[in-house]
Amino acid sequence: MRQSLAARRFTLLMLAMFAGTALTLAVVGLYGALSYVVGQRQREIGVRVALGAAARDILHLVMRQGMQPVVAGLVAGAAVSLAAGRAVESLLFGVTPRDGVTFAVVLAGIAGCGLIACLVPARRAARIAPAATLRAQ
Repeated sequence: MRQSLAARRFTLLMLAMFAGTALTLAVVGLYGALSYVVGQRQREIGVRVALGAAARDILHLVMRQGMQPVVAGLVAGAAVSLAAGRAVESLLFGVTPRDGVTFAVVLAGIAGCGLIACLVPARRAARIAPAATLRAQ
């Protein structure tokens, strides 16, 4: 029994490893890009805070900017996976290619990873001191 399932187990293990690597690269890339953008816009954010923007407003601004590509990727990924579900149907056991619960859990997990990747630079942006930023050239 074990030998008959070894090839399928290996294939699924490799798919899981590649998926985990892809998710890690996406999260690190999103974090890096958003951190860079916050660093470039530090002076603008300092001016916004000096003019009365609350930390909550800055947090929402950066989170919205960071989550736009995440939402676009979730929509595109869901559409592609729905269309290509038949290709991996032979590898699935106990789940259909269009299982709603599985889609919901995966989409929520990826969205959660995106939120965490955006939260760190957004919190850093919300703590920018306007006086120090405006004094620095």
